[in-house]
Amino acid sequence: MPEHGGRLRQAAGRYGIPIAHWLDLSTGINPRGWPVPAPPRVAWARLPEEEDGLEAVARSYYGAQGLLAVAGSQAAIQALPRLRDRSRVGVLDPGYFEHAQTWRQAGHQVMPVTAERLDEAVSASDVLVLIHPNNPTGARFPLDRLLAWQARLAARGGWLVVDEAFMDMTPEASLAPFCPRSGLIVLRSLGKFFGLAGARVGFVLAPPRLLEKLDDLLGPWAVSAPARWVATRALADRDWQQGNRRRLAAAGERLGALLARYGLAPDGGCGLFQWVRTPDAARLQDRLARRGILTRLFAEPPSLRFGLPGAEADWERLDATLAGVTGPEAQHLTSIDIANFR
Repeated sequence: MPEHGGRLRQAAGRYGIPIAHWLDLSTGINPRGWPVPAPPRVAWARLPEEEDGLEAVARSYYGAQGLLAVAGSQAAIQALPRLRDRSRVGVLDPGYFEHAQTWRQAGHQVMPVTAERLDEAVSASDVLVLIHPNNPTGARFPLDRLLAWQARLAARGGWLVVDEAFMDMTPEASLAPFCPRSGLIVLRSLGKFFGLAGARVGFVLAPPRLLEKLDDLLGPWAVSAPARWVATRALADRDWQQGNRRRLAAAGERLGALLARYGLAPDGGCGLFQWVRTPDAARLQDRLARRGILTRLFAEPPSLRFGLPGAEADWERLDATLAGVTGPEAQHLTSIDIANFR
């Protein structure tokens, strides 16, 4: 299995630190997510029904005409490669590696592409897969350029697949309002901005015929009734969404400034995470983990992704720990110090 953020049980076993003592900054998930009320009992007792209002509120939120609810965007990432014959697939690199892995496992020819060479990749690919904003670099691309790539691909039956898992912070940069459009597939998720990763709710925005094929492949009841109930209300809560965008923007800037203070100025990121390139990434991740702070390590290029702390005590803990791991006193934090930050 590929590595992902949030594997606290694995980290706890490796470092001998109880799960309750960890500060998990490895996921990019909003630590102050939408406040979830308890679903009614009927949501647990009945099979999911599409007439419950979820699709209608999602169309309004995304500004898109047609969409399909799926069990998180990961379900679509795994299924989409099965809907095409063997193709040449350009995948943004570095990026969320599940995209390249699932296309490769389905028998397609996968070509890693840097952000600087995407325009060339359009001519050499049948499918171009982007994460926008990119995970982990935070790179963004102008809408007119994305639509030009989509048009070039669609003219010869190709696809532009855009994973917008981190787009909710900046909806004005989304391709969702342009759906449906030939060859354009947009993936959205409630896991990051809304902090509802455990609900496993996402959406695919694409032309109707492709959505039908994907629906047939995934089968009935892809999203549970309680998850649909929660997602419907989260997507409709515009006041919370607006306030959350302001909070996350401020938190992202705060995190960037905090990292820079310790010689770790971010090379990219967005409101939900900051990305730091450093040849010392593996060693720094290990030193943080030994003090109960989990970050996301990337091997190529060597880098760390830092998610947002939640409570003020978490910010203070990160500040104090960074002072320890980047200063002369780096080797002197003990398990007692970790317990003091619980």
